[in-house]
Amino acid sequence: MTTTAHTFCLYLVKPSHYDDDGYVISWKLSPIPSNSLACVYGLAVDLAERQVLGAEWTFDIAALDETNTDVDIGAIAARIEAADAGLVMLIGVQSNQFPRAIDIARPLRARGIEVAIGGFHVSGVISMLGGEDRDFHQAQEMGISLFAGEAEGRLEEVVRDAASDRLKPLYNYMNDLPGIEEAPVPFVPAGHVARTAYNLTSFDAGRGCPYQCSFCTIINVQGRKSRRRSPDDIEKIVRLNLSQGVSRFFITDDNFARNKDWEPIMDRLIHMREVEGLKFNFIIQVDTLCHRIPNFIEKCARAGVKRVFIGLENVNPANLKDAKKRQNKITEYRRMLLAWKQWHVITYAGYILGFPTDTPERIMHDIDVVKEELPVDILEFFFLTPLPGSEDHQRLFRAGVGMDPDLNKYDLNHYTTGHALMAREDYEEVYRKAWDRYYSLDHVERIMRRAAISGISTANVLLLCVWFMGALKIEGVHPLEVGWIRRKARLNRRHGMKIEPAWLFYPKYYAELGWKLSRWAALYLRFAMRQRKVEKDPNKHAYMDKAMTPVTDHDEDDFEMFKTQDALAYLEQEKRIERAKHGEVAAAE
Repeated sequence: MTTTAHTFCLYLVKPSHYDDDGYVISWKLSPIPSNSLACVYGLAVDLAERQVLGAEWTFDIAALDETNTDVDIGAIAARIEAADAGLVMLIGVQSNQFPRAIDIARPLRARGIEVAIGGFHVSGVISMLGGEDRDFHQAQEMGISLFAGEAEGRLEEVVRDAASDRLKPLYNYMNDLPGIEEAPVPFVPAGHVARTAYNLTSFDAGRGCPYQCSFCTIINVQGRKSRRRSPDDIEKIVRLNLSQGVSRFFITDDNFARNKDWEPIMDRLIHMREVEGLKFNFIIQVDTLCHRIPNFIEKCARAGVKRVFIGLENVNPANLKDAKKRQNKITEYRRMLLAWKQWHVITYAGYILGFPTDTPERIMHDIDVVKEELPVDILEFFFLTPLPGSEDHQRLFRAGVGMDPDLNKYDLNHYTTGHALMAREDYEEVYRKAWDRYYSLDHVERIMRRAAISGISTANVLLLCVWFMGALKIEGVHPLEVGWIRRKARLNRRHGMKIEPAWLFYPKYYAELGWKLSRWAALYLRFAMRQRKVEKDPNKHAYMDKAMTPVTDHDEDDFEMFKTQDALAYLEQEKRIERAKHGEVAAAE
């Protein structure tokens, strides 16, 4: 008896979002790979290998990251229509990407093709607003299926439903987050990885964060309980990628320092590097108290961590308190940054502008303090943004406070809601000026001098300073979104915006591309002259400044960071807490 063969065509698409002119933000080489796409691709391959639809079904799986690949909607539709069944899944969709996801889905739905959208926006809206969202309802009215939660153990149900033409309007797993140990691991083929600027791939070693930052969506989407992959899982991910020539990794955990298995994971990686001689490296994200964990920084460095992103957020204790970022202690900032410097690791720090007490003058003052007193390498600025899925957004939504209705602007790089002390124009201007203030020529040279005495490549610092300064100033996007050589597709313009004629679009695009490349070259040369100056200095290894001095008990007296009214109040509070602790210990004894 012959069994008829069937094909299920599954498209996994990570959408980008639009620039201010309505064109999709895409690059020849993109900056940061999508872990969500890697996770779902790994799950989809596992479904195919397990023949979950039956032995008579084969899977045709395609993965696209729109930040580096054109999404040809006509070709996608034709490929699915040629199969026996199919589904387009828009993966890891953040709030700013939701309008683009809807625009990709619109022509597909018009041709009767099943589409599902999952990711942080859908999960955040379900978690914090019970699904009350205008764009959310628009998607449902179009017949788009929405997926809230995580796909491990659940993707099979969605695929079965799509193959049977009975896809549900909503898959809600927010109250049932899965374990990820021994789940199929994140993976994308080397050809996809090659489209990133550093041949970089990504994976999550764990999910969830124990902290309560009010601006964060992680805790409300992935939960506050640590769920993690085993050291065996991590070794499998690394070896699988090494076998295809990929050796650079971004561990996407929001806070790897709070992964309860960080040490056995690092020990496994150290063995692979130091005993087996394998070559690979990592970028990780941590909190400002990671240096207090015994051996954490040392083992991270030995395991191959070359860059670390730190949620510094602000140097004003009042702002940190407002954001429920109580774990950030300004008295620990220098100690933590110097500890990473000791192990030759480049530090990135996020810095949020627009807290309730911020003014343009105060922001500029605090940036100057960071430059003088904190040995951080790369600083990146963000608007304080009420992201859907965060406590901030929920509070403003319930209070009826005005927020920009255009989700495309919720990329941390745009003004989205009012500020008590700054008019919109002042807020936007101080955001632009913040980049100029930090990445001045003199401070870029200082960053390089600090790198030189810390055993960090000044050439790497040069590239990062150019990247972070040029992103906003030249490309008009945040550094986390900027890649190499901007691509624009004439027909991929936001729904409702006019499609420009070819005779106008292409000359304008190529002229703009040439102008931007010349500006990139000029910026590189300006910064490179400072790097050359540092490298030719015979005393470069003797450099010292205030930020690089060892931490002492006199820091509170000598550093401007501790002399503001809010800082003094914070220090007094910390001293009261410390006295109370000593009193409790004495009483117990």
